[in-house]
Amino acid sequence: MPGPLELSGPGHPPADGGSARQLVVLLHGYGADGNDLISLAPHWARLLPGAAFVSPHAPFPCEMGPYGRQWFGFENRDPAALLAGAQAAAGILDGFIDAELARLGLDASRLALVGFSQGAMMALHVALRRPQPVAAVVGYSGALVAPERLAAEITARPPVLLIHGDADQVVPYRALAAARQVLEAAGVPVTAETRPGLPHGIDEAGLTSGGRFLAKAFGVEGD
Repeated sequence: MPGPLELSGPGHPPADGGSARQLVVLLHGYGADGNDLISLAPHWARLLPGAAFVSPHAPFPCEMGPYGRQWFGFENRDPAALLAGAQAAAGILDGFIDAELARLGLDASRLALVGFSQGAMMALHVALRRPQPVAAVVGYSGALVAPERLAAEITARPPVLLIHGDADQVVPYRALAAARQVLEAAGVPVTAETRPGLPHGIDEAGLTSGGRFLAKAFGVEGD
């Protein structure tokens, strides 16, 4: 590899037109790109008028098709390969996060990570291992990578909201309870929400829950 990979992707400035007082990093799923989740920003702008949103494209082309990106490969489901892929992507993502915080003049307490599917896996993997706790993590339809390693590797315990549809045909719904059990055992404050009948996706109720969770974590007054 010629040099370190640098991430980029679409952003959404604070709705109030001022300097960013919070940063929300949106992490897309396997085979998508940053344009997918930046669409969440307008939904949450009323609750978080001072927040900047950024949705980086994952660093690698998706192995399953000519379009889209991936944080790590899924073709080889070997747990060791999944862990190695997540670790490699985590280093790249951490560098991006650090640069964005520095650019905006914010510290970790003003940062939240939101992910969908593989992006939720990355949000959890990274946030729980950063040197300073972020304000919050919201994971939609995700799971923990290498849950057996968390107790030994955890360095931060931010509040976590997990939302998962019980009709998910891509990431099994049972991943919600499994992640919650491991997180709670590691001392992470976790809230889990089931969306009845929802397949692999984010619905309006989940969007509402996520926005309120972020607003509370940031100490922002809102409905």
